[in-house]
Amino acid sequence: MNPNDKARRHFLQGAALAVTAGAVSRAGAAGLPEAPLQTSAATQPPLQPATGRPYQPVVTLNGWTLPWRMKNGVKEFHLIAEAVEREIAPGMKARLWGYNGQSPGPTIEVVEGDRVRIFVTNKLPEATSVHWHGQRLPNGMDGVSGLTQAAIPPGKTYVYEFTARRAGTFMYHPHADEMVQMAMGMMGFWVTHPKDPGLMRVDRDFVFLMNAYDIAPGASVPKVSTMLDFNLWTWNSRAFPGIDPLVVRQNDRVRIRVGNLTMTNHPLHLHGHEFSVTGTDGGWVPPAARWPEVTTDIAVGQMRAIEFDATEEGDWALHCHKAHHTMNAMGHDLPTMIGVDQSKVLNKITRLVPDYMAMGDKGGSMGEMEMPLPDNTLPMMTGRGPYGPIEMGGMFSTVKVRRNLARDDYRDPGWYRAPAGTVAREWQGETPEARRAAPSGPAAPATLEVIKPGGHQGHH
Repeated sequence: MNPNDKARRHFLQGAALAVTAGAVSRAGAAGLPEAPLQTSAATQPPLQPATGRPYQPVVTLNGWTLPWRMKNGVKEFHLIAEAVEREIAPGMKARLWGYNGQSPGPTIEVVEGDRVRIFVTNKLPEATSVHWHGQRLPNGMDGVSGLTQAAIPPGKTYVYEFTARRAGTFMYHPHADEMVQMAMGMMGFWVTHPKDPGLMRVDRDFVFLMNAYDIAPGASVPKVSTMLDFNLWTWNSRAFPGIDPLVVRQNDRVRIRVGNLTMTNHPLHLHGHEFSVTGTDGGWVPPAARWPEVTTDIAVGQMRAIEFDATEEGDWALHCHKAHHTMNAMGHDLPTMIGVDQSKVLNKITRLVPDYMAMGDKGGSMGEMEMPLPDNTLPMMTGRGPYGPIEMGGMFSTVKVRRNLARDDYRDPGWYRAPAGTVAREWQGETPEARRAAPSGPAAPATLEVIKPGGHQGHH
C-alpha cells in the first residue's frame, strides 16, 4: 500500500496524525514570509493595503484576507495546507483540511500587474498542489500535479511565482488527489484588483465560495466519495444560521462575488432587489452585454459577480433556490407523510423509541421541532428571526440594508424594525366563502364560484 494512502486512511478514520514541516530547514524557514493563522469563523474586516499599490479591499464572508510582505518589489504570501477544525454553525464542528487554520483558506488579494510569490507548505498526510483557477500564468505554475509539476510531498515547501496579468475573480484549490482534498475543504478565493483603483469601484465588495459536505449525524469528518447526495450545503464552510449577514448602507453600490466548488449548480437568488451580472471568472462583462436578474445560476467551477444598488431598507434573503440546499443534515430517503394519521401507531413507537416524534403529517413545521439529535449534529432547519423560526439552513443568509451606517461599518445591526403598517398581518374582516360549481360537461374544468358577503364588507 502507498504510504500516503495509508496515512490518509488513518486520518479519515479519526486517528491523530501529526505531520510537521521538518523538511524545511531553519535557515530556509527564516527566509519565508510569515504564515498567519485564523481560527475565528466570524467575518473579518477588510484588510487595507499598507504596502504595494492601492486598491479597494473585499470582505470575505465568514473569512479573512491573507497578509503579505513586499520583498524587492514582489508580493509574497505563505499558505499552509493543513488539517483544520471548522465550526459549520453553532453546535457543530467539522474536521476538515484547509489553509492557515481555516477552510476555505484565506482570500488572496493582489493588483493587476503585481509580481506574486506564494510559498506553500504541506502539513497534510499526503502530497498536494495548488492550482490557481482562471489565471494566466506560465504552464509550470499551473499546479496540476504530474502534468505541470511534481506534487508537494508532506513536510515540503514549494514556491509559485507569476505576474497577476488579468484583473478579475478567481479561486485556488488542489489538483492532487482532488476528490479527497476538495471534499475535505481545500479551496480559497483570489481577487486581482484593477491597476486603476477607480475602475469597477463599488461601495461594498463581498466574496465567498459555495462548498458542500457529507457528514453523517454525530460525525465530524466528511465522506470523501459522495458525488451528489450531500447533507450540508455551505458558504465558506458555514451553514445558516452560522453564515453572517452581508451588511450594507442604504444606496450603496454592492458587489457579491461567488465561486462554486460543489458538485452541482446553484441558482443564487436575492430578495427585494434586481441585480446585474457584471463578471465571470473569464473577466468583467462589458456594460452593453450585462443583463438584469434576481436569480443567476452558478455552474460547477464557475464564478459570478453580481452588482446592485441597495435602495430598499430591510433584511433581504440571499439563498440558493434549490430547496434542499437550504436545509442541514438532511436525509433524502424520507417518505412523504402528509395526510397520514400516525396517532394509532405513535404510542406503540414511543414505547420502543421514547424520543420519537411524528413528523410531516401536516407538512412541517421543522423550524419549531426540538427532537434529540446526536452530538455535533445540526437540525435540518434552524435559526430564529424577529417573527419566529426562519426555517432555513444551509446556503442562506441576509443582506441587511440600513441607512446612516458608517462607510466601513460591517457590524450586524440586528433585525430590521419595519415601519408601522408595512408588515403582512392577519385579516380581521369577513372572508368570502368559496364553493365549487358543478361541471357542465364530462370534460369541463372545475371552476370556483365566490359568494360575496352582504353589503360592502370585504371589498377592501
